[in-house]
Amino acid sequence: MPRLQGKVSLITGAAQGIGLATALKFAQEGATVVVCDIKQAGVDAAVAQCQAAGATAIGFVLDVTQRDMVDAVVAQVKARLGRIDVLVNNAGITQDARLQKMTLEQFDRVIDVNLRGVFHCTQAVADTMVAQGNGVILNASSVVGIYGNFGQTNYAATKFGVIGFTKTWSRELGPKGIRVNAVAPGFVETPILSTIPDKVLDEMRAHVPLKRLGKPAEIANVYAFLASDEASYVNGAVLEVSGGMTV
Repeated sequence: MPRLQGKVSLITGAAQGIGLATALKFAQEGATVVVCDIKQAGVDAAVAQCQAAGATAIGFVLDVTQRDMVDAVVAQVKARLGRIDVLVNNAGITQDARLQKMTLEQFDRVIDVNLRGVFHCTQAVADTMVAQGNGVILNASSVVGIYGNFGQTNYAATKFGVIGFTKTWSRELGPKGIRVNAVAPGFVETPILSTIPDKVLDEMRAHVPLKRLGKPAEIANVYAFLASDEASYVNGAVLEVSGGMTV
């Protein structure tokens, strides 16, 4: 039997990159996939791909910074599907600048999406999962959130903060049957890297023992494991998936 058979799984930022790869992996593993992203065209395309993989899939336009939208989507998912088994807090952005050059707008925007958005979505599903007596919450951190990175004051702060969420919620929700874990990818070939010069990408590859960047599917595979019953005793963990770049 597929590992996620019938599990209603809500994935934010699911229209591209790691989010899309995760939606497709969950679809292949038998999940009922709820695709959420900020643009209708991307949502529709991702839903179609999940359905083509044989899954039941529905989609919603969602800006995770807007709490009323988050609450409305969660209410619709509950009404249509009856439950929420897995939340993958994948939505995230970068707006890089050195400390002395970073604008308040750049700082606030990244905090709003990457940190406040994770809070919004998790708080919105928590009561449902507690009432069910089970659930899985998976948060997208980053190796940048553990080790920092030049030009990413805002992003590093959010990804470190997500680890704090993970540790705290695993304590609060664990007794209710809900597991909370984080994944900390290294550098992965996604659209978020599209602004980085080739020379810098080559340097990044050189620092990884595997001598390459990660693929979105390689992160999605870890999310699928953590969402499944195979990871039933994994709670409060931060799983680094970086090809060994921090060794």
